[in-house]
Amino acid sequence: MPTFPLRSAQTIAVLAITQLIGWGTTFDMLGVMGRVIAPELGLPNEIIFAGITIMMVVTAFASPSTGRLLARHGAAKVLAASSLIFATGLVMLSAAHDIVLYALAWIVIGLGGALGLSAPAYTAVVEREGMNGKRVIAILMLFTGLSATIFWPLLTWLNDAFGWRAAFRISAALHLFICLPLHLFALPKPVATHTQGTAAETPPIALSSKQRRAAFLLLAASTTLCTFVSFGVAPSLIEIFRQSGASPAFALQLGSARGVIGISARGLDMLLGKRGNPILTSIVGISLMLASFAMLLAFASTPVLVTFILMYGFGSGILAVARALLPLSFFSAKEYGLQAARLSMPQNLANAAAPVIFTATLDRSGTGLTLIICAVLAAIALALVLMLAAMVRQAARQPVPSLP
Repeated sequence: MPTFPLRSAQTIAVLAITQLIGWGTTFDMLGVMGRVIAPELGLPNEIIFAGITIMMVVTAFASPSTGRLLARHGAAKVLAASSLIFATGLVMLSAAHDIVLYALAWIVIGLGGALGLSAPAYTAVVEREGMNGKRVIAILMLFTGLSATIFWPLLTWLNDAFGWRAAFRISAALHLFICLPLHLFALPKPVATHTQGTAAETPPIALSSKQRRAAFLLLAASTTLCTFVSFGVAPSLIEIFRQSGASPAFALQLGSARGVIGISARGLDMLLGKRGNPILTSIVGISLMLASFAMLLAFASTPVLVTFILMYGFGSGILAVARALLPLSFFSAKEYGLQAARLSMPQNLANAAAPVIFTATLDRSGTGLTLIICAVLAAIALALVLMLAAMVRQAARQPVPSLP
């Protein structure tokens, strides 16, 4: 059995800590703090929770610029900048007394999200592991999936002990005194462009410029559809179960099980390591989600609900890993940061819009139409990924010289 390099373990340790803090103190934070701060600011809950939408929209539009910064300065400096920006946004949030400063704080946090969450962290892995970074990314995603599990009780305790404003200032201190030094001084030095030489600049498959554009568009469309469905369904799962006949307690149990199933799916992908194939993983994940939607649409019973959450939870779990790894199937290690950041723009826009659209559809038209929409979008995403698989097979049979 191959040994796990110490530098890989160090990379995982650093990024796991900083990503947990990054997600836990921003995107996940309103899950426990939103209804606490709303009365003090005199704002309705929906306005408070719109902070996440602001964050995701800003993150989306800033993502292309992030890609260029990653290519020019490297992930460590970009991640360090995100620590400073997150801290600034959280301090602003702690000082908010009206909607103006509250919204401005989330704009700043959204900029920090573009520079510090997901794509920049995965870029840091690829810089240090090259094309062999798939297993490290999968392991890292195991930890980041636990951000709410860790920070919801922590933020609740901080709020009870010191108040929500102090909780936000303490969160800002975590970014300044833990994340910032880790990003600047604890990450191993990049090796992808040094020890691997031209290998870091060589794509895994040789594509013409036209094929590269087509591959990017197919990647963007398929991953955006998948994340739109995942982010849209997740907050509405309990209501879907309730409308499908589950009792409130059983619906809560099923909804809670999704996180555990998703983490288990990520763990399986991690165990596959180099043997894993992001394209095949995407096909399997989307197929499981599509089948789960069709099954629940056709039948609604307790066994079907249990089977649904198993299939949907596992499918969405492995898809989360596949989205991070798919760019490595088409672009070189050197290009990964730029392309992953470009892909994150439509994904984050979809993440911002999906919960609102799915909630409105579920409330106004019920589970039936919601599941039909999910199934149709999943079917389209599956077709797009199959087109990507066909492109890979064609390139393998008839190699096209890569661009100089």
